[in-house]
Amino acid sequence: MKKKIVVKVSMNDDKSRTKAMQISVGISGVESAAITGQERDRVEVVGDDVDAVELTRQLRKNVAYAELVSVGEAKTAAAVVAPAPQPAVVWTSYAAPYFPQYPIYEMRSPSYEPSCTIM
Repeated sequence: MKKKIVVKVSMNDDKSRTKAMQISVGISGVESAAITGQERDRVEVVGDDVDAVELTRQLRKNVAYAELVSVGEAKTAAAVVAPAPQPAVVWTSYAAPYFPQYPIYEMRSPSYEPSCTIM
C-alpha cells in the first residue's frame, strides 16, 4: 500500500530545498518526492512502507523545522484520469539513391611493356 506523506519544512532558499529533496529520496521505500505548496515549503513523498516519523526527524535534523501535515493513502494510477493516447507519428526514412558500381577495366595499348619483369 502506497502512502502519501506531506511535511511542511521551513525552507528559505534553493540550497535548503535541494537538501530536503536529497534527504527525502534517501529514506528507504520512497518512490517519488516533490516540493509543493504556494510558497514551495512542503515536501510531498510517495512510497511503500515509508516511515513518516523518520522522514520528519531527518528533515528537522538536517534542514530546518519540519512539521508533519498529513499521512494518507496515495491515489492509484487508475483513479487519475489518463489523457487519451495520441496517434503514433510514423517517420519515413530518406534513403540516398543507389548508384550501381560498375567494374573498371584498364585499356592498354599493345605496345605497353610493364617495368616489372616478374609479372
